[in-house]
Amino acid sequence: MSAQVETMNAQEVANRLVQLCREGKDIDAINELYDDDIVSIEPEGSPMSGKTIGKEAVLQSTKRWYSSVEQLHSAHVSDPVLSGNFFACTMNFDITFKEQGRNKMDELCVYEVKDGRIVTAQFFYNTGK
Repeated sequence: MSAQVETMNAQEVANRLVQLCREGKDIDAINELYDDDIVSIEPEGSPMSGKTIGKEAVLQSTKRWYSSVEQLHSAHVSDPVLSGNFFACTMNFDITFKEQGRNKMDELCVYEVKDGRIVTAQFFYNTGK
């Protein structure tokens, strides 16, 4: 499968990421599509704020986020919009967190693709009740 991923263009990577996320397979998306040296950037001031470097670190951060979720009420992932080797999509969630209660999250996700892999992922969001 990795040879197929390496030959994917940005549109194919974007479509695959959206497909996996819509299926709730975020961990699979990271394993399949992220570069080993991925740089993931979360907004300052958020519980996951800052820069995470490397696929293994991103996986651990994602698993910690999942462990903070009590219940996912709904999720929506938009179709991707592309510009060159960049793509963006929106993700909207209605989530109850164990420590923070119920929140609605509206997130803009921007990705950069090189050689069939996502090399940067940056997330923009506000949370509110």
